[in-house]
Amino acid sequence: MTTLYGIKNCDTIRKARKWLEANGIDYRFHDVRSDGLDESRLSQWIEALGWETLLNKRGMSWRNLADEDKVDLDADKARDLLLAHPAMIKRPVLEHKGDLFCGFTEARYQQIFK
Repeated sequence: MTTLYGIKNCDTIRKARKWLEANGIDYRFHDVRSDGLDESRLSQWIEALGWETLLNKRGMSWRNLADEDKVDLDADKARDLLLAHPAMIKRPVLEHKGDLFCGFTEARYQQIFK
């Protein structure tokens, strides 16, 4: 089963969901804010994609962090931040056929689902 992880009111998530539906892709949506995200899954994402890929430094959640939380980042500190603030995860994260993908573009999804 294909699973799309994100936050339901995110514009990028809306675009990804619209694309999946328009292309007849059966998927499950998991809202990391309301449905939660367990540490083991996030650790798998960090191992597969890298914390640098998953940590969205462009959003308000990042900007609103205390400066001391933004320094000396490593995988452990990033995992703790992402667990505490799931809105900081770059969206969407897509699990498909055992592979993980982060972010959305139509061209990329066309490659994934060809």
